[in-house]
Amino acid sequence: MAGAASPARPNAVKSADRTVELLEVLSASDRPLTLTELHRELSYPKSSLYMLLQTLVARGWVELDATRGTYGIGVRALLVGTSYLDHDPVVRVAIRVMEQVRREVNETVHLARLDGADVVYLASRESEHHLRVVSRVGRRLPAHSTSLGKALLAARDPQEVDALLPARLHPLTPNTVTDRAALHAQLAGFRAAGYAHEREENTPGLGCFAVALPYRSPVLDAMSCSVPLGRLDPEHEKQVVDALLHAARTITELLRQFGR
Repeated sequence: MAGAASPARPNAVKSADRTVELLEVLSASDRPLTLTELHRELSYPKSSLYMLLQTLVARGWVELDATRGTYGIGVRALLVGTSYLDHDPVVRVAIRVMEQVRREVNETVHLARLDGADVVYLASRESEHHLRVVSRVGRRLPAHSTSLGKALLAARDPQEVDALLPARLHPLTPNTVTDRAALHAQLAGFRAAGYAHEREENTPGLGCFAVALPYRSPVLDAMSCSVPLGRLDPEHEKQVVDALLHAARTITELLRQFGR
């Protein structure tokens, strides 16, 4: 669950600020929450919180389970998120190139964007071998634990990286690099190589390679390819890296043509 509610931003409209915070808490939770839990999390007056929830339920942004008395994120949030992806020119251009990479290497390909200290998945193209039943699109993961995030962090100098990342780096698996000096050493190697990689730092049994898409500065988007370790021999690794590097050049050239 998200941390305690942050103070209202300067010049923020209180009702709008509270609405956004409430939706963010619900979207970050792995389960529906009760009114009491939301009150504890947000510290809004309980009567105001209840009325805000009722308004959002009526508009479809929040769903109420009347039997359990719990609230969860509603379908309107999905529709707005889908609209964001539909209108994003980077996603539209990258999807075609991602499909080419997937056909070439037959592995799962992801596109993600840096958002603070995290990466948010914008699009995926699954390999013919995939077993995942839930899409990663819209998921948020710590940048330091993913090849996508490492590729984007490597595009920044060490001072920028330290400013972006939290004081403590939390592990997703036992292999996640959480020592800051070790992470900086990793990033230095990735800057020199032109791509990033990780093995089981994000998901057990998977290795992943990623390239930043330098069509703008600062770089915000990256593409990755994840491979089960059982298929990750040196020849296949080279095939994946070469395909990603070529894809990054192609996407960057196309986006620059469109003035991005």
